[in-house]
Amino acid sequence: MLSVFTNLSNIIIPLVIFYIIAEGLLMRTNIYENFIKGARDGFQVVLQIMPTLIGLMVAVGVLRASGFLDFVGRITGGLTEPFGFPSELVPVTIIKMFSSSAATGLVLDIFKKFGTDSYIGLVTSIMMSCTETVFYTMSVYFMAAKVTKTRFTLAGALLSTFAGVAASVVIATWMV
Repeated sequence: MLSVFTNLSNIIIPLVIFYIIAEGLLMRTNIYENFIKGARDGFQVVLQIMPTLIGLMVAVGVLRASGFLDFVGRITGGLTEPFGFPSELVPVTIIKMFSSSAATGLVLDIFKKFGTDSYIGLVTSIMMSCTETVFYTMSVYFMAAKVTKTRFTLAGALLSTFAGVAASVVIATWMV
């Protein structure tokens, strides 16, 4: 049964590509021209969001290198520890809202220090899967789509991040 799914996953992307080409031929559209136009538009979006990406990465690097994140973790540890959320994960949670790749660097440090199968390692792994890069997503996609009225987006995203963190604590506690 597993080999069926493995083989299916190997052919699904080529099938989608051939379907798109066949649909384009049936509709009598210029497939290559449409592809080039889409690639050009995508490249323009990348150029538009590049300053935002660079700014986010620099800010995360400064916060991490300055020790500010560790300081915040030590301060808030007294509030989070009684709920089963280790203080070492506060910086990961904060950074994850800005950059998943920067948070991954912190996660690797936690894995080296505590191990992947420890309680803190399990919470970290689950939390990385249950949370989103809130500020990165809002800044990049809203800028690309020229959204100016975000209304309750930030509040909803932060609430879902809190729910993901809480779920990671509950699931990891259940697994240990």
